[in-house]
Amino acid sequence: MTETMIKPAEASDADRLTALIQDCSAYRGAYAPMIAGYRVTPEYLARHEVHLAVRAADDHLLGFYALITDPAELDLMFVADDAQGLGIGRRLITHLLDRAHALGVDGAVRVVSHPPAEAFYLRMGAERVGTFPARPPIGWDRPELRFPL
Repeated sequence: MTETMIKPAEASDADRLTALIQDCSAYRGAYAPMIAGYRVTPEYLARHEVHLAVRAADDHLLGFYALITDPAELDLMFVADDAQGLGIGRRLITHLLDRAHALGVDGAVRVVSHPPAEAFYLRMGAERVGTFPARPPIGWDRPELRFPL
C-alpha cells in the first residue's frame, strides 16, 4: 500500500483543491448545483484549518478537509475519485477530530452532509441531529449531523 501523509494546506494548494472538488463524480447530475462555480481561495485556506491527504511519494492529492473552529463545523471534505475505498476518508475524519481536540473545540463538530455521504459519516461515529432545509441554489434538504468530542 502507498504511504499517505496528511499535512496542512498552503495557499499554493488552492487551485488543486478546487480541481478536486470540480472533478468529483459525486457532484454530477442533480448534485452539480452544490459545487457550481465553487473555488477554494488562498484567503479561505488562511482562515480555516485545511489539511490534505497526499501520496507521500509524489504529493498526489487524495483528499482534504476544511474545519471551521468557531463554531466547529466540517465545511468541506472531498476524497478524489481515484482514492475512493482506500481508507482516505476515515483517515481524514480521524485527523479532523484530533485537530478539533488539539485546538480546544468543545462539544461537537457539526456536519451538513452531502446526502449520499451521510452513511459514511454515521459509520465514522457521527450522529444525526436534524435536517438542514433546502436553500437556493441547493433544492433539497441535507442531513445535519455532529461528531461528539
